[in-house]
Amino acid sequence: MKNLYIESLRREAREYHRNHQWRLQNGLFIPHAYPEENRKQLSWWDDVGFILNKRRVMVNWRHPRCAYQDAIEKVVTSEIAQPAEYDGWREGGEQIYRKLGRSRKKIVGITHSSPTPGWSDYFAAFRAREEELMLSGIDLDIRPAMRVSWCYWATLVDLIAPIEVRSNDDVVKLASIARRLLKRETSVAGEWPGYSYGRNDWLAEAEKRKQRG
Repeated sequence: MKNLYIESLRREAREYHRNHQWRLQNGLFIPHAYPEENRKQLSWWDDVGFILNKRRVMVNWRHPRCAYQDAIEKVVTSEIAQPAEYDGWREGGEQIYRKLGRSRKKIVGITHSSPTPGWSDYFAAFRAREEELMLSGIDLDIRPAMRVSWCYWATLVDLIAPIEVRSNDDVVKLASIARRLLKRETSVAGEWPGYSYGRNDWLAEAEKRKQRG
């Protein structure tokens, strides 16, 4: 039985694409640049878009190392309790202006007051624990996965996959894999059978992570 809500979103997405221009490069929406000097670094995440069945598809890709790092941050967040005091120091602030000609000015920043002692201690404890777990790793295995959802303007694909995306050619390959997965011409298990990323992989890449820009 079809989900009426999802079907309505799919219709809206097709209508949205029909009525809104989308600038593509050789059939792909490529929002990021790939500098030559970054080609030897580890890759972490990327986005790419394309059209399938007259609807836009946006792929949010993460390498398993990125998902692993995100998991470390979640562990730290669960362990280090935030202060009970209100963090109003984040709000308000004085606007910083830059002159544009004789009579106009533009906001270029906002100054904030310093965090309270409780929040300063929290940030220090958070950074210390995060650094500790970054060095030691955590007991977790990340496996390739794909989740598909829908919104009024596109099909959304969250993909965790062990590929490196460092160039336009790589992002073209990413789009091709995502397209084939959506069309069920292949599967996550078929593309990366038995793959997992864990503590040993994280520790083995420690030196390469230091090159991250």
